[in-house]
Amino acid sequence: MLPDIPRRSDVIRSHKAQGGRVAAVLPIHYPRALLRALGFLPVEVWGPPALDYARGAAHLQPYVCSLVRNALSFLLSGGLDIADLIVIPHGCDSLQGLASLLIDFVQPRQLVLPVYLPRSPTAAGVAFLGEELRELGTRLASCAGHPLDTRELWQAIHREERAEGVLQRLHTERLRLSLSNLAHYRLVRSREYLPAEIFTDLGEAALANKSQEPIGGIRFVLSGVLPEPMALLSALDTMGVVVADDDLIACGRRLYPPGQSEDPFQHMAESLLAAPPDSTRGSSIDSRLEHLLGLTRRVEAKGVVFSLVKFCEPELFQLPSLRQGLKEAGIPSVVLEGDLNDPFSLQAQTRLEALVEMIQ
Repeated sequence: MLPDIPRRSDVIRSHKAQGGRVAAVLPIHYPRALLRALGFLPVEVWGPPALDYARGAAHLQPYVCSLVRNALSFLLSGGLDIADLIVIPHGCDSLQGLASLLIDFVQPRQLVLPVYLPRSPTAAGVAFLGEELRELGTRLASCAGHPLDTRELWQAIHREERAEGVLQRLHTERLRLSLSNLAHYRLVRSREYLPAEIFTDLGEAALANKSQEPIGGIRFVLSGVLPEPMALLSALDTMGVVVADDDLIACGRRLYPPGQSEDPFQHMAESLLAAPPDSTRGSSIDSRLEHLLGLTRRVEAKGVVFSLVKFCEPELFQLPSLRQGLKEAGIPSVVLEGDLNDPFSLQAQTRLEALVEMIQ
C-alpha cells in the first residue's frame, strides 16, 4: 500500500513555518542540492492546469506552449506569492523568453534567476555548467543573506543523490510494484516538491512492498512531456495497460547519476548533464531513439504513447523521426497532444483503445 503523500501546500507551509524559504522552479534541469544548502525548498511549477490563462496570454505570442503561458498566469494571479525566489532554467526558447519577460518587463517582487545549461555533455560543457552553478550559488547566497557553507552543500548533494537512487529504482522496478499507473506517478512526481529526505522515505516504503512476480497487463512506455491529464493514467488503468517505464521530460529524463568530481559545483554539473537524452538539452534524434528503444526492449513494451503539450517545439521537431524509428523496430505508437487546460478527450481515449486493440 502506498504511504500518504504530503500535499504540496502543506509541505510549503511547514517549510516556511520553520524559517525556510521557497524557490519556485520552472522546468526542467536545475541543482536541487544548491537550493537546499541555502535554505530554499525547490517547488516546481509545471504550468498548473484549470486556471484562467488570459493574464499570461496577454504577454505572450499565441504559439507559446501552455506550460509557459499557464505558469505566467499563475504568477500574475498571485499563485506564486508564497515563493521567495523564481528560478527559470533554459529548457527551451519559450522558457528563456519567459525569464527575459519577467526580468525586463513584468518584474515580479521575487528575484528571477535564469540558469543556462549547455547543450553538450562534453568536458567543456561540464566545466561551463560548473561555473554557471558557482555563479548561481553566489546570487542565491546573497538572496539568502548568508554565505554558502561547503560542508552543507555536500550534505545536500548526498541527500539528493540518495533520493535520485530511489527514483531510479521506482522506474527500473516498476513492474514489481503493485501500484496503479495513477498511484505510481503521484509518487514519482512528488519529487517535484518534497524535500529529498521525505521523498526517499516514501519511495523506500513503496519499494519494500514489491512483489516477487511482475504485475500483469499490457506494457506501454510513455514519452513526451507530462503524464497529464491525470485522467490519462486512469484510462490506461481501466484498459489494463501498465506504464512499464517512461521517457517523459518531467520524469524519466531526469534520472541523474551521481557526479564524480571533488568540486561540488563540477560534481552537480556532471550529474545534471549525465541524465538520459533529452530534446531540451539538444540531444540528437539518434540518441533519443536508441534510448527509447532500449526502454521498450528492457520492459518488453508493446507500444509507446507520446503525451505532448501543444507547441512544444523541441519535442515536436524530433517526433516524426522517433515514431518512424519505432515503427521500423516493430513498436507501434500513438500521439496525444493537447493544451494543459484541456480535459482528457474521447478522441484521446479512442486512440489509446485503438492501439490496445491492435496489439491484442
